[in-house]
Amino acid sequence: MLSRLSRPRALALCALPVAALFAVVGLAPLPYAIAQPGTTADVLGKDQGKEVITITGAPVRPTKGQLRMTTILATGPSTDVDLADVTDAWFRTDRAVLPHDSVYPSGQSDEEIEKHNLGQMKESQDAATLAALGYLKQDPEKVKVTLHLADVGGPSAGLLFSLGIVDKLDGDGDGGDLTGGRIVAGTGTIEPDGTVGAVGGVSLKTQAAARDGATVFLVPKDECSDAKAEQPKGLRLVPVTALSDAVASLRALEQGQESKVPSC
Repeated sequence: MLSRLSRPRALALCALPVAALFAVVGLAPLPYAIAQPGTTADVLGKDQGKEVITITGAPVRPTKGQLRMTTILATGPSTDVDLADVTDAWFRTDRAVLPHDSVYPSGQSDEEIEKHNLGQMKESQDAATLAALGYLKQDPEKVKVTLHLADVGGPSAGLLFSLGIVDKLDGDGDGGDLTGGRIVAGTGTIEPDGTVGAVGGVSLKTQAAARDGATVFLVPKDECSDAKAEQPKGLRLVPVTALSDAVASLRALEQGQESKVPSC
């Protein structure tokens, strides 16, 4: 039996292993990645001095405005994330805590992951080209498209690549810009048939878009709720399910037909 004098000391000694456990947990790496708003790039412009979209085999017109693809910046595949990192990110609107395996394939080296992401980007670019040329009824055997965007991986720029190709090939049909001179941003995968797919990290991408001057953001329809969760002031969210939806909405905005443009 413990005396009254010895009991507090005994309790303090018992607490030491618990405190040590919390200290270990606080310092131990956790299976998460921390993401934040990344860079944006105008697909109608240049990247590292080189045109992002180069087209041969068909007339190409000059464009105004911008079509900005958006990214998120995540901690590296081998970067340790501890409890302090997760706690800090959890209470910030410009950070997101994501399961590590949802960002990076498990069981692969940094080099293998980079190769995988670049492969996804190449597939996305090929699909974007087929979707745009299919929408415009252009022969991919005659019209050649080269896409260049350094230091970006993954498939989420597909929709914006397609829109850039359509805009450069006069997809409006009357010489008008799809952007209407605006800074338009967005995200979404693209299939060769023009179907737009979800991407993740949308609430961070809207913040990147607003930071870089965008007033319109094209978002996969299924991710509207995520986009609205941290919707920046002055940024209009336009839901899309296909390339044709996106073109129609941008045409309506360019022509001042606001009522024809859906919103999240």
